[in-house]
Amino acid sequence: MQEQTFGPIRFIPGENRGKYPYCHSVYIDGAGILIDPASDRGRLKRLRDESEVKAVWLSHWHEDHFMHIDLFDDLPLWISPSDAPMLTDIDHFLDGYGVEDDSERKAWTAIMTETFHFKPRQASGFLKGGETIQLDTVTVDIIAAPGHTPGHLCFLFKEPGVLFLGDYDLTPFGPWYGDRFSSIAETVASVRHLKTIPAQVWLTCHEVGLFTQPPGDLWEDYLGVIQTREDRLLDFLKISRTLDEIVNAWIVYRKPREPLDFYAFAERALITKHLETLLNSKKVRFRNHRYHRLDAAL
Repeated sequence: MQEQTFGPIRFIPGENRGKYPYCHSVYIDGAGILIDPASDRGRLKRLRDESEVKAVWLSHWHEDHFMHIDLFDDLPLWISPSDAPMLTDIDHFLDGYGVEDDSERKAWTAIMTETFHFKPRQASGFLKGGETIQLDTVTVDIIAAPGHTPGHLCFLFKEPGVLFLGDYDLTPFGPWYGDRFSSIAETVASVRHLKTIPAQVWLTCHEVGLFTQPPGDLWEDYLGVIQTREDRLLDFLKISRTLDEIVNAWIVYRKPREPLDFYAFAERALITKHLETLLNSKKVRFRNHRYHRLDAAL
């Protein structure tokens, strides 16, 4: 993928097409603002050495968006108020993901520290949805887009008409809403709102990452993955199942992936959100440690 610019907005592709654990970064020339520094460590080092980077903005608190922030530890960090607490302490960070098992917390702590350079950080300032920030080179509308995380932010760079969607990435995999405080309903509402915002260029953090034509059907295809997951889950629950049986069916990821512990955790996290939704809508009942569809035989 090639680096591209749209007025003062520079799209910096991540390694491996921005697939996890990487993401695409955005740099605002002139203003010196780097958004989501987890693209390419070598490229970000050159940016640090060759440009006057003045501040780091994070769209949200996830590790694949701050992995190389250690290169910019001396700079102010800006994030939403809702997401800032997860960066202040590794325990808060793991709590945000819902990691409860002691052995899992120990393993996650090692990975976050060694691979993602996690260390406690305090925000220098907050980015709040509904605000407009006038920079030297561009006007930025801050857009609250909760669901993926409570404080997930998107940015509209008004003069060049560039809309940064963050982790609403329009990929075939579909949305992620597996954190403790994620929400399927808020994810749907945020994507539908983003779809209505006029733009000429759309940037996302993963995979394709750059759209110079309207995404069109990709909006609904992306949201449609949520319904597909629910349909598969309901079909599986024609027979009552334990949570472990549901997770081992790989309804979300479709097959086991490596590292297995990581993806099993992710599968469980996403499936749990669907089960909560189905329980609340009374489509599913939980009894005797098993889930079953209410219109199916026990």
